[in-house]
Amino acid sequence: MRSVRSKVIAAGVVLAVAGVATWQLLPSGGGGKGAIEVGTTDVASSLDPAGAYDAGSWALYSNLYQSLLTVKLGSQTPVPDAASSCEFIGQKLTTYRCELRPGLKFTGGREVTAEDVKFSFDRIKTINSAQGPASLLNTLTSVKAEGRTVTFNLSARDATFPFKIATGAGAIVDKEKYPANALREGDAIDGSGPYALKSFRPGIAAELTPNSGYKGEAKPARAPVTIRYYEGSEELNRAWESRRVDVAHRELPPAVLAALNPGMDGVRYQESGGTEIRNMVFNVRPGTPMAQPAVRRAVAALLDRGRLAKGTFSGTVTPLYSLIPQGITGHGTPFFDAYQEPSGAAAKKILKDAGINGPVSFTLGFNVRGANVAEAAEIKKQLEASGLFQVKTEAVKEWKDFQEGYAAGRYGAYTIGWIADFPDPDNFTAPLVGADSSMNNGFSDKAVQGLITRTQSFGNRGEAAADFREVQRLVAAQVPVLPIWQKKDYVLSRDDVTGIQHLSDGTGVWRLWELDWL
Repeated sequence: MRSVRSKVIAAGVVLAVAGVATWQLLPSGGGGKGAIEVGTTDVASSLDPAGAYDAGSWALYSNLYQSLLTVKLGSQTPVPDAASSCEFIGQKLTTYRCELRPGLKFTGGREVTAEDVKFSFDRIKTINSAQGPASLLNTLTSVKAEGRTVTFNLSARDATFPFKIATGAGAIVDKEKYPANALREGDAIDGSGPYALKSFRPGIAAELTPNSGYKGEAKPARAPVTIRYYEGSEELNRAWESRRVDVAHRELPPAVLAALNPGMDGVRYQESGGTEIRNMVFNVRPGTPMAQPAVRRAVAALLDRGRLAKGTFSGTVTPLYSLIPQGITGHGTPFFDAYQEPSGAAAKKILKDAGINGPVSFTLGFNVRGANVAEAAEIKKQLEASGLFQVKTEAVKEWKDFQEGYAAGRYGAYTIGWIADFPDPDNFTAPLVGADSSMNNGFSDKAVQGLITRTQSFGNRGEAAADFREVQRLVAAQVPVLPIWQKKDYVLSRDDVTGIQHLSDGTGVWRLWELDWL
């Protein structure tokens, strides 16, 4: 899931949460009243699940919609939410069946039916929005609804399918309120999640009220929540410092995060291992500056991740040399193995051997959020210092405009964050470098896709480790995507707010229903 962004297979995939630290100081007295104000820079780009595949939107979906399955905090298997049970039929892993939980209702009052479930999946595939999650459902060929039973037919073995339908791609919508062939317009939501949407102002705020009719895996929401959206980390930090928000999550400035300590007065904070990564994605379409692999490999040979991590991000991120982050099966160092330490001489030789003379000019696009501006400036500085590249940086304020820009091939390269939909290595390979990748960069490779398809066939995910390593070796040789860093997850709250230790586990699920006043 693109971050402005998911979520663990029982058979051997382990999400590392070592190093989790939560500091809770004694309350200074006095309980809160009204809505809990939560500040973030992860804006929601669309209220329609068919139209968004990003962290801000999916964080909202996990509170307003239900999926058949969900992933509990710290769990390694999906559990029923809107479903009462789900299972693969037979040993082929190509037919998956769920029984819908009885008594579910949309916030508008209509009963949730199996036909609504079928409709929700069908429209995602039909609309096939460039900004939507259709690519996550690439193995889904048809959905059948009969009574309270929903049957999914898959084109190939896909052991990860239960996790895919536990994400925002599995959000169930009211078939009487959402068009079948187009995105729903307006600022209304008809879901059946723990919260109902009271109001929504794009890029500004979303007001959520507890849904008393919710039936599912999550605990009932106790406090209303108002989400405040901020354009950048400095704006969020000012709101935090002036006490305009009670909770701050994604993304405060690196210097602020680096200075967190248990001696802070009146503040709780949680620091936990996360799977958020950041990549530089290259537009490899024919005729573009990055179409030739040698150009991309030269960038890989030059990029100094250590300088970015220590300088731009004040040590709050870790250099990453793998598509698959630390803590997920298949993590390795294929990009370090291929390019070693940053070297201008190595980059120059790569270009010379390919017959490329003179500096290569390209545009580097990025969304204005967090430390992205400083990061782009540092990347530009590093590449231009070699004399091999001329980089024009293009800052895009609106997330939706940025998505449309890279999907249209407007940039030679762009930087983007990625938060796993489920902590399985498949979610760091298929959506990034597989067929119909959500990166929309024109990359396609039969060998890579063949390996990805084979990894999805293993019910025992550990058996796929060798194939995931080979996928990464092939990608490191072609560099359609260049890993930059991995970071921890940080949540701050006032000392009269409880539940922040359950709000986020570094995946895309935002458990607002866990928040409450003391």
